[in-house]
Amino acid sequence: MTRCPPDHDHAPDGATVAVSVLPGLGGVEAAEWDACAGADNPFVSHAFLSALEDSGSVGPETGWRPQHLRIAAPDGSLLACAPLYLKTHSYGEYVFDWSWANAYEQAGGRYYPKLQGAVPFTPVTGPRLLVRPDASDPDHLRRALLAATVQLADRADLSSVHITFPTEAEADLGAGLGFLRRQGQQYHWENLGYRDFRDFLDTLASRKRKAIRKERERANAQGVVLRTLTGDDLHPRHWDAFYRFYLSTADRKWGRPYLTRDFFQILGERMPDRVALVMGEDEDSGQLVCGALNLIGSDALFGRTWGALAEYKFLHFEACYYRAMDFAIEHGLRWVEAGAQGEHKIQRGYLPQATHSLHWIADPGFRAAVARFVEQERAMVGEDMAALAAFGPYRRGERPES
Repeated sequence: MTRCPPDHDHAPDGATVAVSVLPGLGGVEAAEWDACAGADNPFVSHAFLSALEDSGSVGPETGWRPQHLRIAAPDGSLLACAPLYLKTHSYGEYVFDWSWANAYEQAGGRYYPKLQGAVPFTPVTGPRLLVRPDASDPDHLRRALLAATVQLADRADLSSVHITFPTEAEADLGAGLGFLRRQGQQYHWENLGYRDFRDFLDTLASRKRKAIRKERERANAQGVVLRTLTGDDLHPRHWDAFYRFYLSTADRKWGRPYLTRDFFQILGERMPDRVALVMGEDEDSGQLVCGALNLIGSDALFGRTWGALAEYKFLHFEACYYRAMDFAIEHGLRWVEAGAQGEHKIQRGYLPQATHSLHWIADPGFRAAVARFVEQERAMVGEDMAALAAFGPYRRGERPES
């Protein structure tokens, strides 16, 4: 355990808080971490984050060096914490700062390494400043965690700190402390208490409703049987197959798989009841040919990764979007978050939702340039969200308002 220097362990309001740095989750008990993380979002759980570390998907050799923050209560128990990494690149973040890095380095600066408060490879909004629910002043502790990221960066002469996909409340808090606030967008589907998928279809314009029905029919008429597996239904053969799908997709899309085979195995062992794995089996050969990985939160289903060994018309939409909606309806989940990018999701009921990130830039001149950029970008994103939402498939008066 590395300890921040005492003269840097102050929350912005002046009260002293001791913050220490953990070089990995092996230095904290799972129950203590999860008491701070809560049960709503599976990605900030000890099980998920430690699976990344223990599988070798995250670590110094991958450019993600854990530097998790820890605040202890007087009795030594964990009172607050934050997943934090020293990054030597910008891969696996989904809030793109490549242009910032290029501009800063062309001007003679050194952009990397930087500090990243995030869940690696996971563009999912969730808490990043984790505080035990019985803490007497939780926002004071969150401010202390944010202040500690800046103090660590300042002490190590790093260019910047980035907190990606925090909650809106955390984004508000960080902006109040001088972090630059950046806005992005994703596409989420809202379950308005639908009894079944047909009930959802009834809220759509006639042409859109017919298109989705036809799409689902064609997707399911190709000799591939889809099943959604969770808990004890998950077996090593499923993870073996899914890892093949994952590698195939990585080869086609970005050429670099971030996650190891061990990650999927550990995920299935440590949190099987939080996994919903849609697997497609060829009905003639019995071979597993495609799959979509989802994680289950308290109120949302989070779509993460899709892969297939061959091209199947519309099967990606069926496995990733419609089966996720079916699962959410059946289990009473309010949201399906289908991941980053993809305007094609709008016609399938997934509407734009704002996402946030926080950025601290050490160099004053560079900070001013980034501040101008994020302000202009925020206005454009807001305009895009309003325009895109108008193209949704819902009948007039039926569009979800959130």
